Amino acid sequence: MLQAVEETQLSVDTSRQHLTPFVKWAGGKTSLLPHLLPLVPLNLTNYYEPFLGGGALFLRTCAWNTRFNAHLSDTNEELIAGYRVIKESPEELIRLLSIFQREYDSAVDKSAYFYRKREWRPSGRIESAARLIFLNKTCYNGLYRVNSRGEFNVPFGQYKNPRILNSEGIRAVSHVLENTRAELRSIDYKDELASCRKTDFVYLDPPYQPPSKTSSFTDYTPGGFSQRDQEHLAEEFRRLVDRGCIVLLSNSETPLTRHLYRDFEIRRVTVNRPINSVGTRRKGYKELIVLGRPR
Repeated sequence: MLQAVEETQLSVDTSRQHLTPFVKWAGGKTSLLPHLLPLVPLNLTNYYEPFLGGGALFLRTCAWNTRFNAHLSDTNEELIAGYRVIKESPEELIRLLSIFQREYDSAVDKSAYFYRKREWRPSGRIESAARLIFLNKTCYNGLYRVNSRGEFNVPFGQYKNPRILNSEGIRAVSHVLENTRAELRSIDYKDELASCRKTDFVYLDPPYQPPSKTSSFTDYTPGGFSQRDQEHLAEEFRRLVDRGCIVLLSNSETPLTRHLYRDFEIRRVTVNRPINSVGTRRKGYKELIVLGRPR
């Protein structure tokens, strides 16, 4: 039987109190954590998350347990490169972000400074990670969106005092990536999950199935995520369960997702989505949590 506990019963390591996603990601799972965390097994050996994004569930899990091997991946190469820098070179990243913070705070024309950084093409991995974080903290609504050429194209956000540098948060994330011996790869989810074995835990958080044809936002990478992709993912979900894995998935509640996962444990929840540009439209979204476990 799957071991599950309420989040309030977990013994959180206070040294990891700064564990939060280092980027704001469309579809981030912070508001869904009270529903997801009780379904994460207490005893983990291997943790797989192939649609990593901001990694909210992974980081919250690490607040009470890092005694497992983490296999983290995403098709967004820039994002995964940022995770690698945080894991391996946090202090170098902090030093560069501190420069960006000072320059931005003192800039007379902050919009012009933003667009210079958006057009800038870094020459090294530390610079690339710093640029990713800077743009994420200062662009419109904290989005990450690229065009068909893979170029970041979100406009300036006009925040009054954005926190570009969060040194405590970067060090905390670096610490748990090291402690979990995190394997970080930019790879298709099927390739990442090919090594999953019995009792491994898998969390799937794909680009959501849009509730209508006009509400899709899937441009985290140039390719998007189609209905057929959703169907392939459901097939992979079933294969993983048959293999003996414990699989947790979140998605929007639509006729398609209800049909695809009708044979598994389904929970319907209402959450907020802070990524929406209109404040009144950030509440009341229906989402689906699906749990698959060996019989």
